[in-house]
This record gives sequence, structure tokens and C-alpha cells, in this order.
Amino acid sequence: MTTRDIVIVFDCGATNVRVIAIDSQGRIIASESSANNTKPDPFNPTWRIWDAPDIWKQMCAASKKITGKIDTGKIIGATVTTFGVDGTLFDRSGKMLYPVISWKCERTVPIMANIGKYIPLADLYRECGVLPFTFNTINKFIWFAENKPELIEKSYRFLFMPSIFSYFLTGEMTNDTTMAGTSMATALSSRQMSENILKKIGFPGNKFGDIAEAGTIIGRITTNAASETGIPAGTPVVATGHDTQFAIFGSGAEKNQPVLSSGTWEILMVRSEGFKTGKEQLDMSITTELDSRSGLYNIGNQWIASGILEWARKNLYSDIKENVFEAMIAGAEKVPPGSNGVKIVPKFYEELKGKPGGEILGLTMESTRDEIYRAMLEALSERLVEGKIALETAGGFKTDSILCVGGGSKNRLWNKLRAEYTDVPIKVIDQKETTVLGASLFVQSACGNAATPEDAREKIDYKVEIIEPD
Repeated sequence: MTTRDIVIVFDCGATNVRVIAIDSQGRIIASESSANNTKPDPFNPTWRIWDAPDIWKQMCAASKKITGKIDTGKIIGATVTTFGVDGTLFDRSGKMLYPVISWKCERTVPIMANIGKYIPLADLYRECGVLPFTFNTINKFIWFAENKPELIEKSYRFLFMPSIFSYFLTGEMTNDTTMAGTSMATALSSRQMSENILKKIGFPGNKFGDIAEAGTIIGRITTNAASETGIPAGTPVVATGHDTQFAIFGSGAEKNQPVLSSGTWEILMVRSEGFKTGKEQLDMSITTELDSRSGLYNIGNQWIASGILEWARKNLYSDIKENVFEAMIAGAEKVPPGSNGVKIVPKFYEELKGKPGGEILGLTMESTRDEIYRAMLEALSERLVEGKIALETAGGFKTDSILCVGGGSKNRLWNKLRAEYTDVPIKVIDQKETTVLGASLFVQSACGNAATPEDAREKIDYKVEIIEPD
């Protein structure tokens, strides 16, 4: 009897469209990708949209290649993950009424700036928990209401990005909780679209349908989609959704265990049973989204990180042509704690508030580039402490350890400083595809290979390096 445990994950990112076949052990069986980018809006070339039909063609081509390499009889299910907030209107026949407005489009900037004319920002944040980013879906709802009310009238559903491709796979229009939670138009308390918020911005609440929880079978591969993708007709399609939620689940994070995704930006996020969305959280740039599991909330804080270190590499270490980051780390390891008085004031993270900047203090004629680099790592470790405290305050928990993933987790000195500054162990996870893995675990459970996604996760061999504080 053939063991059916391969999941096909369609993963649409801002730079790449990928289709990945992954088994119940978390092994990548096959993978195909192609470049992705926004395109000019056909109605206004200064605006940016996602060409969803073209992305679908890329997905189909990649899926055809994938299914040509594997035993399709072993496929147990499929799912779709994407970046957050984006989507568009469809009529009842399935016609897309307007291109998908990209989160990179500037048309929504003035809408967010004037959101108070619809609802006071403090009230909005208190209910939805999402920071007032200009690209949030709520701004697109308002843009449609202000500029294209006739399209809202014609529409049957607003579909978030993963649901668009799930519709192409199944013919069913179903939105999921994790994407709804990025919209700034949900109520954290109910895990549903907020009637209060939608009423105040003038967008009909019936345009979203019933919101499905992650791990719900929302349809099956149609005959037409089978022909286009190579996935057998009738294969279950399972709701997952926003990549961040499945990355945190795929990292192995338990409740109240913060996960630090370290790259150009650092995102510190925790799966918590509680949340706070008051002025303190808004001032600290805390955003709260709906976890992949009911009853949990993903409380997050972010700041620019490796982007600062890249500045140092480019401007201070340009003479080193090979193994430059190893040379930087080795040099900084020789510098004593405190960086001989050199200090970085990391205002870089205030870019979220439109105020980028930063200062290097304590320089003398004897200061070295290694002191400056170490000072950057120390400043970023201090920022991690601030983020940790902010999450603990918002979620009402105490951190026992921090999981660390991403490119920045490879920096041994940075990890040591993180452990020392936070006074908790740093657990470095050697798992590159946490989003795809996390989404696949929900499919394994939904399709009967495990009782729960957590049980499916038990089969994954996480390779963990633990850095203890001194």
C-alpha cells in the first residue's frame, strides 16, 4: 500500500513564487520557483498591483514540474501560503473585478494618514491589534469604498491572496483566519471580521463569507486544476494562509516561547494566550495577529537588524573580499564588552514610524571598526531585550528561552550577546523552510496522518543549538 504523506505547498512571496513537495518528516522532496514582482496598475501606471492570473500560471508551471518528479499517488493534500494583507473583489461567477492592489502601492498612504475620519486610531488598534501600516487591507477596503463603490456592489466576495489561488484550485471561495488577522479589520476577541470596524469604514461585512480556521479542508482539486497543476483531481485543499503564522508554528515554538526571525529586519513574535492593545503597546510598535490555532495570538515587535550590519560591512570592511562576516565576527570577539566606550544609539528601527536614523557615540582617535561592529551587536541585543519585555507585558508571560531562525542566527557572537543580554537561553533552529513546513503540518493533520498539527510536528527532527547566558 502506498504511503500518502506528500503535501504540495503553493507559496507566493514578494520576490519568488514557489511550489514545494514536502513529506511528513519535513523533507523537501521537490521544489520549483520563479521570480515574482509587482506590475503597474493598468488603470494608473504609477500604482502597483499583483498580476494574480500570471502568478497562477507560474504556480501551475512549477507544479507541473514538481508532479513530474514525484509519485503523485503519494500526495495527501495541498495548501497555499502568501504574504499578508493583499486581496481583491470577485463576483459570484468568479470574475476578478479589479487587480490585486499590492502592499507596495502608494495609493493607500493618505488613507492611513487620515484613518481618524472613520475611526479613532486608538479605538481601531484596541480592537484589531494591528499596527497602522499604510499597506493594511483596511486601507484597500476604504479605497474601494471611496473610488470604486460600484465594484463593491457587484462583488460577491473579497478574497485574500491565498484564497484567490485556493479558489483557482477548488472553485470554492473561502477566506482563512490568519489572513483576516492581518487586515486591521478583525476583532481579536472573536477571530472574525469586525462588524464595528467594517460599518465605520463603509465596507459590507457579508463580502468575506465564513472565515475558515487553519487546517480546514476547504475544497478539492477540480478536474481543470488537475490538468493545469498535475495534482490528482479530488485531492483535498486545506486552508492555511499568512506565511508568518505558519513560520512560527513550523519553527517548533510552543506557547509563550518567543521566536526571533533574524534577517535584514528582526521580528520577535510569540504565541500567547493573552494580549494587550493599549497605548503602551501602540507606542512600542507591538502588532498582534491571530495565531494559526484558535485561542492564541501572535504578538510581534520588529526592528531593522542585519541591515545595520550590512551598512558596516559595506562602509567599514570593503577591503575584505572573502569571508568578510567571519572576519568581522572574529575581530569583534577580541573587543571587550562595552566596545571600549563606543556606543550605537539604534534609532534605525524607528523607520517603522517614518523616522530612520542612528548615532555612533564615544569615538576616539584610537577607535577601530571592530569596536563599532561589536557596539552594533550590543545595541541590537539591547533592542532585543526591549522587544522581549514588550512582548511579556502584552502577553502576560515570562520568557524561558528564545528560538532563533534566519540568516542572523548564524552569527555566533551575536547569539552569545543575545543570551547574555536577555538572560535566557537562545535556541538556534536549523530549519530553513519553516513556513512551508508549518503549513504542511496542518495538511497532514487535516487529511488524517496525525490527530493534530502538533502531533504532526512531533515527527520533525529539529536540530537545535543552545547558547546559554554566562
